[in-house]
Amino acid sequence: MGRGSTAYRYVVLMAKPYWKWGQICRALSSSVPPIHKEDKVKRVGIKKILIANRGEIACRVMRTAQKLGVQTVAVYSDADRHAKHVHDADEAVHIGPAPASASYLNASAIVTAALETQAQAIHPGYGFLSESSQFAELCKQKGIIFMGPPSAAIQAMGDKSVAKTMMSAAGVPVVPGYHGEDQSVLLLQAEANRIGYPVLIKATQGGGGKGMRIVHSESEFSESLASAQRESQAAFGDSRVLIEKYVSQPRHIEVQIFGDKHGNVVHLNERDCSVQRRHQKIIEEAPAPHITSEFRQRIGQAAVNAAKAVGYESAGTVEFIVDTLSGDFYFMEMNTRLQVEHPVTEMVTGQDLVEWQIRVASGEVLPLQQDQIKLSGHSFEARIYAENVPKGFLPAAGLLHHYHPPAISSTVRVESGVGKGDAVSVFYDPMIAKLVVWGQDRSAALIKLHDCLTKFQISGLPTNIGFLKTLANHHAFAAGDVDTHFIERFKPDLLPVPLVKQDDAVPQETRVGAALAAAAISTTSSRSKEMGSKGFIWNSELGFRLNHEYSRILHFDWKPEAGDVPLVPLALRVTHGKLGDYTVEGHKLEKICITGKQVESDSHEYRLHVNNKSISLSLVQFHQGGVSHVDLWEGERHHQFTVPMPQFDTSDELSGEHRSSGGQHERNQVQTPGAVIAPMAGRVVKLFADNGIKVKKGDAILVLEAMKMEHVVQAPVEGWVRGCKIEVGQQVSDNTILCHIE
Repeated sequence: MGRGSTAYRYVVLMAKPYWKWGQICRALSSSVPPIHKEDKVKRVGIKKILIANRGEIACRVMRTAQKLGVQTVAVYSDADRHAKHVHDADEAVHIGPAPASASYLNASAIVTAALETQAQAIHPGYGFLSESSQFAELCKQKGIIFMGPPSAAIQAMGDKSVAKTMMSAAGVPVVPGYHGEDQSVLLLQAEANRIGYPVLIKATQGGGGKGMRIVHSESEFSESLASAQRESQAAFGDSRVLIEKYVSQPRHIEVQIFGDKHGNVVHLNERDCSVQRRHQKIIEEAPAPHITSEFRQRIGQAAVNAAKAVGYESAGTVEFIVDTLSGDFYFMEMNTRLQVEHPVTEMVTGQDLVEWQIRVASGEVLPLQQDQIKLSGHSFEARIYAENVPKGFLPAAGLLHHYHPPAISSTVRVESGVGKGDAVSVFYDPMIAKLVVWGQDRSAALIKLHDCLTKFQISGLPTNIGFLKTLANHHAFAAGDVDTHFIERFKPDLLPVPLVKQDDAVPQETRVGAALAAAAISTTSSRSKEMGSKGFIWNSELGFRLNHEYSRILHFDWKPEAGDVPLVPLALRVTHGKLGDYTVEGHKLEKICITGKQVESDSHEYRLHVNNKSISLSLVQFHQGGVSHVDLWEGERHHQFTVPMPQFDTSDELSGEHRSSGGQHERNQVQTPGAVIAPMAGRVVKLFADNGIKVKKGDAILVLEAMKMEHVVQAPVEGWVRGCKIEVGQQVSDNTILCHIE
């Protein structure tokens, strides 16, 4: 590295005190004008940061800290002992058992870890203690820098009722509603009636859709209120709610703001987060589509006014609901932390917001003034979740037997805290990764998003990748015609439709996919056992025969995407040719000639020639729950099968009807009449019916809670409850039979 190089100048300059950051910026780029207002605030050269979080956000903070030469300390629970964020940190401290309440929400243990490791600052990430004013105050009392806003700002904005009162006083428009302290059921009911239905019940603390219910009529209010209060209490330790008029056709547009200790506040423009499921964002973009420069200036200034009203410091997001009919926007809430979706803002502004947080926490002024912040191109973020889309996006848990994200580049980021072999736990949020892309414009970014989703491979548990691909390819989304009801509006286009008649409804591309899987499995077997156990061709599993070809039938079970439907059996005859080629045929599948090989002996990649056409594919095999699973990716298609151990079959029958060992338990389970089955792993928090009670179809049987979200399990048929041995507080697994309705 030469003395005149930019890299050398960067290293030398970074070794200088933090208070010279303004000089450093100007030394690296003469085009940067002087920084704005700077008061006499004590600078602190932060050398070590403890990240009071886990997963991808912990890894994200560490990446920037390490870039700046700042040491990092991770904290971890029993469930995260071998997690990526523990491995990536310079130091790691164990803070408790797996439940968040005993570990990542244990403020005392986290502060003790910071003191013991001599960390000067704590970065809270998002979620957990990130919006706890008590935690911020505790850090201050112990002489630790809390890398976020003052506790007073967190407290004010954390109470949505107080926040809306303050915003109204500051001239920021708010939605009509009730934000009072009186939480009696009768008063809340009366306020809802006064506002007029539909109304939105929302927890006064926290966010992320937890403790939120839409109520369409007075008759629904009481039960919806009770459910929202339980969920809010479980998630935030506070059951208080507010009531607001529900805007029927809204967009969710939020503004990234940043403040320093000198009274400076800027905004880094807006993000559109309208596409949501279960009131939680799944895809975000910056800038928001179809807004004018004048609208951007107005909503940005409103966000800055909101931040200044509470003396805000560090990163924050002011969320607005935009009425698509009138074009008006209303303050919804302020998130007093770094948002999950902050990378899209980084991509279009070229700024590292975590670096800004570190420098602001050190007492520096904001790196840029408002007129220096520019927009360039367009960015999308897609959240990859472990969840069962056909079951209403219910969270899932399990092992990542295969994890292969798309290649990283200057225009593609993958933010994740997991890798192959890691588990997605029932104790925490089911997000696996965030895929972030950038393009010169929205169209270019959308093309890149779809391509990267196609290349994102995960096996071992259900994910929303297929759903995200469909969404990204939808004509209305491509046109930017988004609102918070987007998924509901286009549900028939976005969600798979259940099969009517199994065998006839199997798509031809699925039959071809099964044929490719059969050939790839045979290729793998041949490659790994070429010479047999004793080194002779006679002991191998190759198709070599002296006078005839070798043929066998492989059985697969195809699992359709459309939720709780029986597995579809498929049978394929694979004939091994004398020259290493394969012929595959099956019910309603014309004979396919396949040659090719595995790219590398330890690779999942294959290069096959199918009927004189060359294709690339990926195939993964793993065992789980006593069943062999096969996942195949070919082009834009992803096929999932279960399969028994390879077996000889002398039958000539290829009708597809068979009873393989793979998936038989699951097939029987979904066909059990009257069975009440757990749609997800979780804890029973309430029982509505017990043995001997008569219920109607659709009646609530019990409430399951997982990842701080509640789900009501309903009766599938009318009848009497039998065989119920479930108790409140009990943990149940996905697909467990909870009881029967006779």
